[in-house]
Amino acid sequence: MNKASRSTYLFTLISCFVFSVLSAQNHTKFKVTLDAGHGDHDYGAVYNGHIEKNITLAIMLKVGKLLEARSDMQVNYTRKTDVFIELVERSNIANRADANIFVSIHCNANKNPAAEGTETYVMGLNKNASNLAVAKSENAVITLEKDYKQKYQGFDPNNPGSMIGITLMQEEYLENSIALASKIQDHFSSELDIKGRGVKQAPFMVLHKAYMPRVLIETGFISNPTDGARLDSEEGQQDVAKAIANAIIDFKNEYFGPNGLEMDNEKPDRKPAETAADVSETLPSEKVIKEDLPKEILKETPKKEETKSGIIYKVQLAAVAKKVEPSAANFKGLEPIAMSSDNGSIYKYTYGSTSDYQVAKHNLEEAKSKGYTSAYIIALKDGKKISVQEAQKK
Repeated sequence: MNKASRSTYLFTLISCFVFSVLSAQNHTKFKVTLDAGHGDHDYGAVYNGHIEKNITLAIMLKVGKLLEARSDMQVNYTRKTDVFIELVERSNIANRADANIFVSIHCNANKNPAAEGTETYVMGLNKNASNLAVAKSENAVITLEKDYKQKYQGFDPNNPGSMIGITLMQEEYLENSIALASKIQDHFSSELDIKGRGVKQAPFMVLHKAYMPRVLIETGFISNPTDGARLDSEEGQQDVAKAIANAIIDFKNEYFGPNGLEMDNEKPDRKPAETAADVSETLPSEKVIKEDLPKEILKETPKKEETKSGIIYKVQLAAVAKKVEPSAANFKGLEPIAMSSDNGSIYKYTYGSTSDYQVAKHNLEEAKSKGYTSAYIIALKDGKKISVQEAQKK
């Protein structure tokens, strides 16, 4: 082979390699772990011949089939047959798969047969009595596990509030969990003739150890004649599954982009917090020190453009149930810190405010260098949150 031929061959080889790498990157799949509640000797709720473990499995498999039909989705399951899986193992399955989201599917029940509708839960320590009652019912399955008292030391399934003593006070995936739960409820409302009971918080053990946005869906009350008949029918299960699948696809497209690549600005890192002794140790904070910023970045921050565009970037540090003073002393010396609350029970802490995306990226790196690895960038237009991708198009 002469020199020219070798050069041509080498160029072709390198081109093929680069193409294959880019092709692989462009086909990164969105990983979903689906969980069917209960199984085997754990029947779940049983009313009027409707058995929760069978219904949840049927719906979950239908959701999985819809998602697997897409080239941008990768689905794994906690169970695909009538078997018993321990609650903590369900989370572990999602963690081992490095899943982007964890979706646990259940059926609700109530002694009052008039209770009806769907609701989607995110992990939280809300002490609302009805929410705790649902959590108590779902968490009771741990009593069927061998050595559960040692395995779940400190947790009393009859008192979900006891989880406060063993759980992380920081809920680093809360906002994205709420976003996913909201989309599920929205699709239920728009696609199905079902009463929507909203997005709620409760301490579910099955969600506790999953280190990614995660939700628990109560697809309806099998104790209600109408809900129960719908959930135990092939058509009803397919309708519910389609709504859940569409919500997952919407979430993926908004937070991960159309080609499945994760938008690192829009979602916290999928890693558990190292420590959670108090909020000051787990919340990130930011401080823009102009002397440390590259000069080319400082030149790209004209105040007139900031006023004109109305776009502001901030670094979201966390959304937690604990309210703390937004001062530098509580955030490892970082400032300025801003606090906001949508409903009075969840407090969101952000660091910095700039119209320059490059400055925001610098702030993000600074926050992470302080140990706040789950920090991420958010964008606001005239005070209303929009996606970072949309903001950059303005």
